[in-house]
Amino acid sequence: MDLEKIVGFLEEIAPPYLAEDFDEGRIGLILNLENDVKKIAVALDANAYTLERAAEVGADLLITHHTLIFQPVTIISKPLAASLRLALENRISLYSMHTNYDRAKGGVNDVLAARLGLGNVEEAGMGRIGEIDPCSSAELAAHVSKCLRAPVMYAGEKEGIRRIMVMGGSCFRSEYLEVARLCSVDAVISSELKHDILRSYGDLCLVDATHYATENPGMEALCPRLRELLGLDVVFIEQPTGLKAINRG
Repeated sequence: MDLEKIVGFLEEIAPPYLAEDFDEGRIGLILNLENDVKKIAVALDANAYTLERAAEVGADLLITHHTLIFQPVTIISKPLAASLRLALENRISLYSMHTNYDRAKGGVNDVLAARLGLGNVEEAGMGRIGEIDPCSSAELAAHVSKCLRAPVMYAGEKEGIRRIMVMGGSCFRSEYLEVARLCSVDAVISSELKHDILRSYGDLCLVDATHYATENPGMEALCPRLRELLGLDVVFIEQPTGLKAINRG
């Protein structure tokens, strides 16, 4: 299938105008080799690991959430050079759908809400708000860890947690927590919980479920959509995170 035709379908799934302003040019087609696409690989990140796996399965296109080049560069580092070499030598075009896919219907945050079993889901800007059966902070953290198969951390001891806001990726920011409070949310699930947020989270429960685990399900869920839409072979690439959870008695 012609690459440009596939790009048209991808932009229907996650229209570029939904992306945040910091997504330069709204990301999209990062490396256009104008190749005929017979097989697609999908992953969270574009890096040497995923490009090697994409080459191994014979993919002509790698679709990712995080782009290989996020900001303009003046120096090509060795890791970037290695990734570009893999893409060019194996004729793999690169396409990234970033914050537009976070916000899009059926995208990262919709999939995250579904994976966690939230009901009565509604949009809240880029995030999603839904409901669960009342539980404590510890019970919620255990539920998130089980659903996402990932180690988690949490802050804020609460009982009777019911309304949950989810935002995949690095979204523990003051402006998003303010939205949560305005929407009477009990807990927020995201990642990369930093000290400044820990000083001011107030009565919210915050669950850090890692950047990878909160966004990866959305990319995995994209695969069957593309198979049905394009009629092509689509392979999902799971990446090793290296994270280990240690229980201390």
